Amino acid sequence: MPQNHYDWKNGPAKLQQHSVAKHDLLRSYLAAYFPTLVSSPHQEELRLTIVDGFAGGGAYEHDVTGQFLLGSPFICLKAAEEAEVRINHPGRIKKVKFNVDYIFVEKNRDAANYLTKTIGEQGFGSRVSKDIHLIQGDFRLHADRIIEHVRKKTPRSGRSIFILDQYGYAKVPMPLLAKIFQTLPRAEVILTFNVDSFNSYASDKGGRSPLEGIGLPNVFQGKSLQEIKNNERDWRAYIQSQLYPHIVKSAGSRFHTPFFIRSTQGHGDFWLLHLSMHQKARDVMTEVHWEHSNTFIHYGGEGLDMFKIGYITNADERFTQQGKLGYTFDDDARKRTEERLHLDIPRLIYADEDGQSYETLHATTCNDSPATSRIYKDVLSSLAKQGEIEIVSPDGRHKTSANQIRDEDRILPPRQRTLFN
Repeated sequence: MPQNHYDWKNGPAKLQQHSVAKHDLLRSYLAAYFPTLVSSPHQEELRLTIVDGFAGGGAYEHDVTGQFLLGSPFICLKAAEEAEVRINHPGRIKKVKFNVDYIFVEKNRDAANYLTKTIGEQGFGSRVSKDIHLIQGDFRLHADRIIEHVRKKTPRSGRSIFILDQYGYAKVPMPLLAKIFQTLPRAEVILTFNVDSFNSYASDKGGRSPLEGIGLPNVFQGKSLQEIKNNERDWRAYIQSQLYPHIVKSAGSRFHTPFFIRSTQGHGDFWLLHLSMHQKARDVMTEVHWEHSNTFIHYGGEGLDMFKIGYITNADERFTQQGKLGYTFDDDARKRTEERLHLDIPRLIYADEDGQSYETLHATTCNDSPATSRIYKDVLSSLAKQGEIEIVSPDGRHKTSANQIRDEDRILPPRQRTLFN
């Protein structure tokens, strides 16, 4: 996916394990994402555009094992092929036509040439200029044309996924992200932001913050980077805590899922941010975190106060064969999250005697929680059975089963409270 630090002049570029983790995440997300686009047995067509803004050369060699690995363009192509087979299973009467466009953008000429070569070798050459579109150039310079392409393909929804795995932090300005979400209501963005590169190399010499150039002015409320580094005890954590909310606010997305990927070589921390306008998309990404329970590590709270989650190469048992480290998305993490939500949710519900719908509860809190919608519903079911809350459908039926909870159901304080009187 990224470009500048890879070399495709003499064959596949070298790929480190933390980048393999990014590819695994993308593969898993697409596998879970495609079925959500086919909501009816009568649906005849699926329309989507996948944009890889920093596509790279398409092929890599693992820097430790030497294994040949295909890059993000082929992960996208193969995920769609596999989803089409699964969705159009023999039992489905009305088959779904996959109308998917792929736009692969790569600035580096050597990488772009190698991607073209690899597309041919992998059997996709005949589709170039049909549903596969190759652009050699800077994503920022072609973004308007790409957004317009998506808008014309799906005028009402603008359904699309933008994979923006920049190398560094300054190649995807916030106004561009905001334009994507303003123009394309169903767009999603998977953005890499190398926060460690910013921490280590950014300088505001000359009186101008480097973040101003990407549309993030006054992130640090008038403090210079040098002041922060001189006066803040944990200045890296301080920068991250101030920077992250400004990114998601400036991008204009309603829902977001942040986590860290950390290289074993030095700090190497970078965010992989999933940004979208719909909570279902956010929930699908969160499900992927739990699916990779030995890969992603959560550093925030267990309940409704999550700040960040992440990946550390050392903790990936598939790669290192070592034991798990930290708070991972495993059975223990789920238990702790459920226990915390048993406390957090009643406090939230008891604050308003009229309660709130499940959709509102989930939409207004999910960005700050590692819990999936399924975990929310399991906890709500348990609380209802214990008499700590009530779940009432629009027609007045009381529910206690997680499988029966719907968006429109109202979550209410119990008529006779057992906690927090």
